[in-house]
Amino acid sequence: MWQAEVRVDLDAIRDNVATLRAGTTAEVMAVVKADGYGHGMLPVARAALAGGATWLGVATLDEALTLRRAGITAPVLAWLHSPGLALHEGVEAEVDLNAGSLELLGELVAAARRAGRAARVHLKIDTGLARGGATPAEWPALVEAAAKAQADGDLEIVGVWSHFVRSDEPGHEMIDQQLAIFAEALATAERYGIEPRYRHIANSAATLTRPDSHYDLVRPGLAIYGLSPLPGSQPAGLRPAMTARARIALTKRVPEGQGVSYGHAYHTERETTLALVPIGYGDGVPRHASNVGPVLLGGAVRTIAGRVCMDQIVLDVGDDPVRAGDVATLFGPGTDGEPTATDWAEAIGTINYEIVTRFGGTRVPRVYDGTAGEVA
Repeated sequence: MWQAEVRVDLDAIRDNVATLRAGTTAEVMAVVKADGYGHGMLPVARAALAGGATWLGVATLDEALTLRRAGITAPVLAWLHSPGLALHEGVEAEVDLNAGSLELLGELVAAARRAGRAARVHLKIDTGLARGGATPAEWPALVEAAAKAQADGDLEIVGVWSHFVRSDEPGHEMIDQQLAIFAEALATAERYGIEPRYRHIANSAATLTRPDSHYDLVRPGLAIYGLSPLPGSQPAGLRPAMTARARIALTKRVPEGQGVSYGHAYHTERETTLALVPIGYGDGVPRHASNVGPVLLGGAVRTIAGRVCMDQIVLDVGDDPVRAGDVATLFGPGTDGEPTATDWAEAIGTINYEIVTRFGGTRVPRVYDGTAGEVA
């Protein structure tokens, strides 16, 4: 008998990827970083490949090497590298690596020579996000050095890429500005003899709304998990893959005016029943969901009563016939009246990315439904 669990529908992930793939002429890179946004990187990767993804995207070299050790041979791009990493291990494992500065390019050349084979590299242009990547002023020097390294046999320039700032705001002028900068960066690369097989800038939001940004490869992350990066209604064809739930540990009757949980931040308005749910911020429930987080229990959506604790939350269920052992659903697809991860995000003032990624811990087990992520 389980006490609390996170269920992940792998067939939903497969089908979400298939839906995204059907909407573009580009190849699809499924982004599975951060342990698959809390869904489990390896099962998600296999499900995404089953749905038609041809690439996988991760942040760190360790994530990429984990995929390789699990026997996944599909192209993998890892893009976040601090100085001094053992990048030669990525080169040896045929992991594509990111270069957004001359310094990092130099490390990749050294890694390639140590590995005895050319490093597969994607050059990143900063089109306005001001995170990774070379600025437009730095870009000509980077592509010139990369072209020389490619001519010397140290690098294979597989891609040129960037990342949007505000693609989750359809129609924002920044989107067109970035696309113009990206196009100029590609033209500059071509003048230095770099004609990459893959040009990519589209994340989930741009994959859904800007087909002119798709180029050769799109990089959906949130959307493959069935969650929307956009305001408004859920995109057609996508269904959330994660459900978080727990069984009620106990119920008790308390009088009017009873303070509940640490600090008594909640007081009962009348005699009522409290239900104890054995899941808390140690399991992924945001502490700032105190007094606002929605939970489905006994056919009604309740609000967390009082502060979220490390291991538990409390619900005020009034006179409803709730008992120990009943299932409380924090969020899921929304098809049975339960809140969604997006509902949680709106309630506590964050984004749905954060909600699902929080539930990637080890104390609450993940249970997988469907067969799309099974090892053959």
